[in-house]
Amino acid sequence: MIDFATALTGFSPIVAAPISLSEFSARITALQSKMLQIGTKAVWLDASSSLTYYTGLRLGLSERIHGALVPASGPLIYVSPQFEVPKLRAMMQVEGGVAAWEEHQNPYALIAAEVAKMAAPGAGLALDPATPFVFASALMAKIEGPVISAQAMIESQRQIKSAAEIALIQTAMNASFAVQKAVHAGLRSGISTTEVIDFILAAHVASGLKPLFAAAQFGEATAYPHGVPDPQHLQTGDMVLFDMGGTLHGYASDITRTYVFGTPTTRQRQLWELEGQAQSAGFAAAQIGVTCGAVDAAARRVLTDAGLGPDYQVPGLPHRTGHGLGLDIHEAPYIVAGNETPLTQGMCFSIEPMLCVYGECGVRLEDIVYMTQTGPRWFVPPAERLDDPFANRTN
Repeated sequence: MIDFATALTGFSPIVAAPISLSEFSARITALQSKMLQIGTKAVWLDASSSLTYYTGLRLGLSERIHGALVPASGPLIYVSPQFEVPKLRAMMQVEGGVAAWEEHQNPYALIAAEVAKMAAPGAGLALDPATPFVFASALMAKIEGPVISAQAMIESQRQIKSAAEIALIQTAMNASFAVQKAVHAGLRSGISTTEVIDFILAAHVASGLKPLFAAAQFGEATAYPHGVPDPQHLQTGDMVLFDMGGTLHGYASDITRTYVFGTPTTRQRQLWELEGQAQSAGFAAAQIGVTCGAVDAAARRVLTDAGLGPDYQVPGLPHRTGHGLGLDIHEAPYIVAGNETPLTQGMCFSIEPMLCVYGECGVRLEDIVYMTQTGPRWFVPPAERLDDPFANRTN
């Protein structure tokens, strides 16, 4: 056993190249092509991860509207409170004009005027799906022409990851995998979930990542997908669950490991093996052209064939099998029944068909795959054996 203080000294900041200016430019060009196809004059990008995706700019959401207009042709126009303009210019990566508004002015009228005077073809405005309703409703009252959702346009791009994006996610996943190993090596009887969480967050910082989240659950608390509100202290024989993630240049990692502290019981071993079989079935089903819903069905079928469920009933799998991963910890594509989106090269998503037995324990093995021309590939090795959860499983 290695104490967590000593383990922290083993981490060092990783180095990775951020998304290039040329890639941001290509993303904007592709979005403009989609606008031209549907006849929309401009897209509004709010202070969201989509603004980051297209421009590299990271803004905090507040009561003041702040973002960028992407015309169907021509340069971007950033919209900003006047007092934020100096900071905006300092942070700007993709060049563009700036339309600023003072505190007493109507920013929605300003945005409408900017759209109206654009020389770009088309009509109306498509809104970033992350735009708060208070902003969206005000824009709908001011914009001339149709106001529609830009969700389909944006998601169709964002869910297909470039080589640069996959490289960033890979580096972030490697870092979180190392933290998972360190947690496993540092567990001791009596340790609290709070102490483990503090270590997870500190280890991500030491690795050069921005901590995103950390969850630690012991014993019966492992049965609940998002844990319980109170801390627990580790006892021999407990099932343990650790879920964690960090971001690197905005791109997220996400990985969960579940195992037993001590010698597993026959029941714990059966549940863990069943979870592993469900995850493997999801991986095997995830082939190019197969729908997202079919992957969920394949993983869920393992559990229902074992007499669990059916559907979302517990004991069983009470939620979808997986979610996309990128600039958001949860994004398209979602691995859930009814999602007819076909898997395509470049998609990244989790396979985590959590097995929940309320009042007893739960097992979640969460790993991320990305789709290649020949099928799925794990970012990091999934767990192979309960007794050695960091041994490799053959793909």
